[in-house]
Amino acid sequence: MRKWIVAAVVVLLAAGGGAAFLRSRAGEDTQRPATFRAERTTAHYEPIATRAADPDPLTVEEIFPTGSVSAGGTTLASQGSEELTDCASAVWGTAREAVAGCTQALRARYATGDGQVLGQFVIFNLADSAAADRLVDALGHNGFVRPAAPDGFQGSAGWAQARALGHYVTVSWVTPALNAGKVDLTFPQVAVDSPSLLVQHRLVR
Repeated sequence: MRKWIVAAVVVLLAAGGGAAFLRSRAGEDTQRPATFRAERTTAHYEPIATRAADPDPLTVEEIFPTGSVSAGGTTLASQGSEELTDCASAVWGTAREAVAGCTQALRARYATGDGQVLGQFVIFNLADSAAADRLVDALGHNGFVRPAAPDGFQGSAGWAQARALGHYVTVSWVTPALNAGKVDLTFPQVAVDSPSLLVQHRLVR
């Protein structure tokens, strides 16, 4: 598991160059992050490339087993988690079409103890890896997940990452809170993305 955490840190630190990122457009519940990185699935996730091969539904306890997430000395406490059966309610724009066939979306909200950084994580359970890749592509264009983090979430000032992992898509999104000023989002982003690492357990079932 440690190598996956290290890999996540390397990917996010490398993102500082901005070459793989898209710039946002303003909005409210249709916000886009200031920087966004997208990853399609790889052959590594072939054992869970379809829901038929990995039929057990996700559970909140599986994806959010603790009350906080941490990385690099930064901890964000959970502000609540939930399961959505209407995946379209969690997204907007072209992403609504891309979640066709999605059976569940699990979502959690986070905040640092001082309230300076807010975040959210969502994982979508899609039919297969092709559908997962389509959703990742849609998130990079004219659609995105809806903000569901605590009050003060400025999504358009934040960083987000979407990854297709077999037939799943994870989206992590962090931002400075309103009036927080300049904040380094590197380790908050790694921390909020950490629930995606739990998908690795499904590879060895």
